[in-house]
Amino acid sequence: MTSIELRGVWHRYVGSNDWVLKNVSLTIEPKEVVVITGHNGSGKTTLLKIASLIYRPTKGEVLVGGKEFWSLTEDEKLVIRRKVVYVHEKPILLRDTVLGNVAYGLRVRGLSNDELLRRCKEVLEELGIWGLKDVNAYKLSVGQAQLVAIARALTLNPEVLLLDEPYAHLDMKKKEVLTKVLSRRSVEGMTLVIATHQKIDSTELRITKTVTLENGEVVNIIMK
Repeated sequence: MTSIELRGVWHRYVGSNDWVLKNVSLTIEPKEVVVITGHNGSGKTTLLKIASLIYRPTKGEVLVGGKEFWSLTEDEKLVIRRKVVYVHEKPILLRDTVLGNVAYGLRVRGLSNDELLRRCKEVLEELGIWGLKDVNAYKLSVGQAQLVAIARALTLNPEVLLLDEPYAHLDMKKKEVLTKVLSRRSVEGMTLVIATHQKIDSTELRITKTVTLENGEVVNIIMK
């Protein structure tokens, strides 16, 4: 996977005159661990959705490997989108078991049942929630639902994983487990972009860049 670059990005939502992002330029290089910080309402979620190729910015460019993503053909976009996965802070889960939810993306991609189960079990065990596999997702706590959504993303083994406030509803033990899991993925070459207002253990997760947003603008970038 090559870089994802936001170049002079502005964004506002339909029906609003207020800019959520203002002239944001940011490059996410392969294998980086990028942390996006800022207060609620600073534009973190919108930035992640644009970087994850879900939202098209109102103005500006999003380049993937130097090519403007929104100018590509639908087939070309699909190939790239399958390498980039975004997980919302409050994810939408299917009315199914935990295992059914985690397996969903793999089913869509046509994996065999054996391979599907192997991948799901591996990730659920890694996150410490294999014991929830038969529980209906609608009976989960917010923190459990968050981990299930992250597990669903990890089974797809994306090249770029973008997480919106992944620690928000986790207790200390689960935060430590998640950080270790993400650290392993980073070492294996996965690019991580994490939006959070919480402090992350930078000794465990080797952060390469911290970006601070304020009122939709990038006010600071610290390279590690």
